[in-house]
Amino acid sequence: MSRFLRIPNTEVSRVSKGAPVTEGDPIEQHVAEPLAVGVPIPRRTDLQKIYLKFGSFDYKDQIFIIFLYMGMDYVDPVKKSGVKRKIVFAACLVMLCITMIKLSPSFGSPSPFSRHEAGVTHVLVTGGDPKAVSFEILAENTVMYYVEVTNWQYGQVNKIFSENAFDAVMHFAAVAYVGESTLDPLKYYHNITSNTLVVLEAMATHNVNTLIYSSTCATYGEPDKMPITEETPQNPINPYGKAKKMAEDIILDFHKNSDMAVMILRYFNVIGSDPDGRLGEAPRPELREHGRISGACFDAARGITNGLKVRGTDYKTADGTCIRDYIDVTDLVDAHVKALEKAQPGEVGIYNVGTGRGRSVNEFVKACKMATGVNIKVDFLPRRPGDYAEVFSDPSKILRELNWSAQYTDLEKSLRVAWRWQKLHLNGYGPSKV
Repeated sequence: MSRFLRIPNTEVSRVSKGAPVTEGDPIEQHVAEPLAVGVPIPRRTDLQKIYLKFGSFDYKDQIFIIFLYMGMDYVDPVKKSGVKRKIVFAACLVMLCITMIKLSPSFGSPSPFSRHEAGVTHVLVTGGDPKAVSFEILAENTVMYYVEVTNWQYGQVNKIFSENAFDAVMHFAAVAYVGESTLDPLKYYHNITSNTLVVLEAMATHNVNTLIYSSTCATYGEPDKMPITEETPQNPINPYGKAKKMAEDIILDFHKNSDMAVMILRYFNVIGSDPDGRLGEAPRPELREHGRISGACFDAARGITNGLKVRGTDYKTADGTCIRDYIDVTDLVDAHVKALEKAQPGEVGIYNVGTGRGRSVNEFVKACKMATGVNIKVDFLPRRPGDYAEVFSDPSKILRELNWSAQYTDLEKSLRVAWRWQKLHLNGYGPSKV
């Protein structure tokens, strides 16, 4: 039983619009209830004109209509005294407040997942674009709650926890561009480190005792020895890696005095798209300069940019370009499923999530040209601040303990799947271009 739910944004709630009103519809069908007993009803024709003017309306429109309602002439021909007018106005104001509350999408509709279910795991998932998320491929008997949080103050996050019965949290939410982190480090420390602390505090308050944390190989920095194991010293060299390591340290310190089940997954370089076409890579335009090589290759192939910029050709590698361990996003999803299944109270699991094989940037560009069928123009530039020469994983621990290994290891095939998504979604997750 695999389901998913997007909890409304903590600052903006969308509600479906009501049915349009047509001439001849009874007023009672569209008014929730009279404003107050004994308050004269507006003339039918005037109210109908208001509804006909607005046609299909949501609860904010209805509130506006109520304001108009209060300002209309009454049918009662008897002139009221000043005191009586004030009483009527006060009654209208009170009922307006009640009506606003009742018309609110959250009134009288508690979350359908506000209680724990026997045999079902309720998982809070933070981060990403809701239009890009598909959880149908996740573990059976798991309910995924997607949350796009724009206000990471504790009160807002705590409200989400208080309204829903979570059994576990998958904390993905983070900015993740090495180049950008060197230009705007405070953004990264706040978004990654501080927000992780907020999530932990809410988990502790509401006794949610399983955490799957999205970390990165950038916490290792540039080790002297390859491949990287989980025991490799962590010496990050850019604010992105440093912020992630700080978040890991906070989690581990908190765990020392709790029975929380913790799984920390250190990703290597994620590429690819969902083979069924449900999601793909679509960075915001302003981040293209700092984006990942796969997105840069596709932008060049589509003519969005004038060629591909390869930064750094003087590294101590076979062809002078950086070496990375590219992990397909589908394998990454599977790693999270297995981590959730194997998480144990009071235990910490730390795992590298990679293929165990390093590929140079030149190899990647060649595979991208083959996958897209485009002879991409390549410009070679100086190194990018914060980059390191070589990094690839030793994934033997995750194979041994979680029975996970990368299955989508054909670089060209992964890029071909991602390219197919790019061609079908020229505007990313936005409206299709005509």
